[in-house]
Amino acid sequence: MKLLGLLRHAKSDWDDLSLRDFDRGLNDRGRKGAGLMGAHISDHGVKWDAIVASPAERVKCTLEASGLGLPITYATDAYMGDAATLIRLLREHGGDARALLLAAHNPGLQELALQLVPAEKENALFEEVMEKFPTAAFAVFELDIDDWADCEPGCGKLVHFARPRDLDPELGPERVN
Repeated sequence: MKLLGLLRHAKSDWDDLSLRDFDRGLNDRGRKGAGLMGAHISDHGVKWDAIVASPAERVKCTLEASGLGLPITYATDAYMGDAATLIRLLREHGGDARALLLAAHNPGLQELALQLVPAEKENALFEEVMEKFPTAAFAVFELDIDDWADCEPGCGKLVHFARPRDLDPELGPERVN
């Protein structure tokens, strides 16, 4: 069995509209959410071996603010990659890791999360992910594989899902008055 963690980047900074999408960092709320989620990931009880990540600035900033301190492999294809691309990256970069984190973007992360779980293993957590995989969300899957090369749709079970708002209500959806 392998463990896969999915981490979506935290809230992006939209103050400088001249920046390319790839170059946007995090806003204050994003940095706070990334730090909170990093502590949650560290305290979750899984010893993560490594991270495969998009090289986009907001992902790099999320990982820096998280304080996870794990080895990171940046994979260009993770930037806006779809589920099939993300599975390919797991196969290519999983190596000997027992527990691997993938830090990237939507819609690819949500698509991947939904594809990994077969219908008979859907649960309440799956329903939450189906509704939304928000910024800085973290999901953990138990994969019924012995080698990352065998990662494919339907090989997993979602065992944990957390959002910043689950840990700090102030990081919930912003309300417009």
